[in-house]
Amino acid sequence: MTQEQWTSVDRYITGLLVPSDPALDAALESSTAAGLPAINVAPNQGKLLHLIARIHGARAILEIGTLGGYSTIWLARALPPGGRVVTLEADPKHAEVARANIARAELASVVDIRVGRALDTLPAIAREGRGPFDLFFIDADKANIPAYFKWALDLSRPGSVIIVDNVVRGGGVLDAVSSDPNIQGVRRFNEIVAAEPRVSATAIQTVGSKGYDGFALVLVI
Repeated sequence: MTQEQWTSVDRYITGLLVPSDPALDAALESSTAAGLPAINVAPNQGKLLHLIARIHGARAILEIGTLGGYSTIWLARALPPGGRVVTLEADPKHAEVARANIARAELASVVDIRVGRALDTLPAIAREGRGPFDLFFIDADKANIPAYFKWALDLSRPGSVIIVDNVVRGGGVLDAVSSDPNIQGVRRFNEIVAAEPRVSATAIQTVGSKGYDGFALVLVI
């Protein structure tokens, strides 16, 4: 198996099940034009988020890591009437691109973009009494995943779902002595989840156009 084959299979799946969408395509194009890193979720991964949110009936969603708003659009489109997405982005430039993309998708009225370090904006959200959230998508710097997860727990309820992306790191998660803070952040997150009695969780390895990685799925019980 090769990266070329993984990408080809993703294209096959996407061609059949995730048809081209003007707002989503424009979000990717504008993000590229603005020089944002190409680390957004793949289209079939975006639809997976959308389907999970719909299956769960999520009305309140918290996303940590907006980038250009591509995954935000997928999540916001899953909301029922009256639902809302709060999304956190540390980089003002990324937030500006995301805001334009979300407005183009006609979702500005249901998406609240907070600009600043998530570890600064999360306490503000808690003080505002914005929780509990039904669904969390954590896709930001991996070194701080343990802290983001703890905040998600604080802002959750029994039945809330927490999805954490990029937890396999191309297999690097096996390296206990790695000097990479992203790998150490993921390993610490896994240890916290394993010891946390308030959740039930698993993690899935994935391959595709984004390479070899995986995501964790956590249910608050």
